[in-house]
Amino acid sequence: MVKKLTDSVIYIGCDDADLDLFESQFDVPNGMAYNSYAIMDEKICIMDTVDKRKTEAWVGNVKEALGDKKADYLVISHMEPDHTGSIKILAEMFPEMKIVGNAKTFAFYDQFYSYDISDRKIVVKEGDTLDLGSRTLTFAMAPMVHWPEVMMTYDSKDKIFFTADAFGKFGTLDTDEDWACEARRYYFNIVGKYGAQVQSVIKKLDKLDIQMICPLHGPILSENLDYYIDKYRVWSSFEPEDKGIFIAYASIHGNTAAAAMRLKELLESKGAPKVSIADLSREDIAEAVEDAFRYDRMVLACSTYNMGMFTPMDRFLNQLKSKDYQNRTVGLIENGTWTPMAAKLMKTQLESMKNVKVLNTVVSIKSSLKGETPDAMVKLADELLG
Repeated sequence: MVKKLTDSVIYIGCDDADLDLFESQFDVPNGMAYNSYAIMDEKICIMDTVDKRKTEAWVGNVKEALGDKKADYLVISHMEPDHTGSIKILAEMFPEMKIVGNAKTFAFYDQFYSYDISDRKIVVKEGDTLDLGSRTLTFAMAPMVHWPEVMMTYDSKDKIFFTADAFGKFGTLDTDEDWACEARRYYFNIVGKYGAQVQSVIKKLDKLDIQMICPLHGPILSENLDYYIDKYRVWSSFEPEDKGIFIAYASIHGNTAAAAMRLKELLESKGAPKVSIADLSREDIAEAVEDAFRYDRMVLACSTYNMGMFTPMDRFLNQLKSKDYQNRTVGLIENGTWTPMAAKLMKTQLESMKNVKVLNTVVSIKSSLKGETPDAMVKLADELLG
């Protein structure tokens, strides 16, 4: 796709509608966008390339945008192959083009690629600038958002901030869907662990006059920017975005699932404004991680399996821990036919996380729920709503 964003900034990225798993782990039912931009000035600057899956289409976009002109610079915002997979062909197209990155950028480049760019490098650091003629680009380092070499670029003329992976989302650009849902899932599963580093970037954003945010994935943001920045403020603080209860269950034969559904119905009958539920055995684990961070309360319902947690719950908790899950209240339901152990093991995992309050009431089921709702479940519901 080639599209003018301003009189001199052109979108030249590509949609990848056929991608099934982003980073070989995240479901992307609506594919992925690899964003790239051309800044047309006295000197022409390309902002990032695209994944090798889309090199051919991207080269076509570059040629359409530039016509008979030549690129003078390529800026590498982030070294992951979905943004650098087409560097070689661009460098061959424009033999005099200089390549701009920071010291870590080029160290990583040499680890990924054997194509020699040593005589074409321009190494920049925080606050350095690049003069294109009528505009000056200023570089801002953003280490660990979400790799050590990440840097962002501010175009003071058009007031555009090129933010690397920050403010990105899953899905192609032509996907008609709410931004927040897939941006939230993207953030917490890819960037989320590095909240403190994101907060540092937001401080840089606050000092700039920004009219447009151009990320490396997802739509270009040009309206109501405070909404997107405020979402990142909340997400990176590790504080809940919404009041609500997320129930995540791992059930072998369906009895633990039935208990989780019973709790959901009970909570809703008691006036809970929002209760979300997920089957960890069958639903997207990344979406479960998203909901765990979105809401202020969570319930884990798990079958005992080989004297431990059923595997999907173990995996889920390990994912939460790796993303620095914190500042939440959690209730527990366990199930076991002879020796229920899941609650004890889940509690141990949760206690290793920062500022996670585990409620005292534990619902312990022997094989299946029968008859009336157990008193312990009623008490747990009251604690969650109290």
